[in-house]
Amino acid sequence: MTMSKMKYLALDFGLKRVGIAVSDAGGRLAFPRPALVRREKEQFWQELLAVFLKEEPQALVIGLPLLPGGGDSLTTRQARNFTASLKRRVCLPLFFMPEELSSYEAEALLREAGTRKKGLKNRLDSAAAARILESFLAQPFEKRMTA
Repeated sequence: MTMSKMKYLALDFGLKRVGIAVSDAGGRLAFPRPALVRREKEQFWQELLAVFLKEEPQALVIGLPLLPGGGDSLTTRQARNFTASLKRRVCLPLFFMPEELSSYEAEALLREAGTRKKGLKNRLDSAAAARILESFLAQPFEKRMTA
C-alpha cells in the first residue's frame, strides 16, 4: 500500500478539545468525527486510543499551529509535546500539517452551511481537523512533513 492510498486520521490539537477527522480508505476525502474534550489526562488518552481502534487509520496527521512567519509559538510547542506523547502510545507514521487559518476557514464553512452558534462550538474543532486533513491529502507525498 502506498502512503497516498491509505486511511489517515487528523487531529486538530487544542488544550480544551481535540478535533478529529478521518479520510476514506483511498486517502482522498476528509470526514469530521466528534471532537474529544480534554478533561482528565488518562481518560483523554483512553478515548483517543479507542478512536484509533475504531477508525483503524494507517497514519496520523497532526495540525501544527505555526506563526505567520513559520516560527513556533507556545501552542506550536504544546502541539509538538502532544505529538511526542502520541508517538509513545501508537506505532503509526505521524505527519505534521501546518494549519494556517484552519479554524477560521472551518468556522466560515460551518456558518455558510447554516450552523447555529451553539452547534458551531461543538463542531468547529473537528471541522478544522477536516480542513487540515484536506490540505494534507492535497499535498504531493514528497512535500509531507513527518513528525
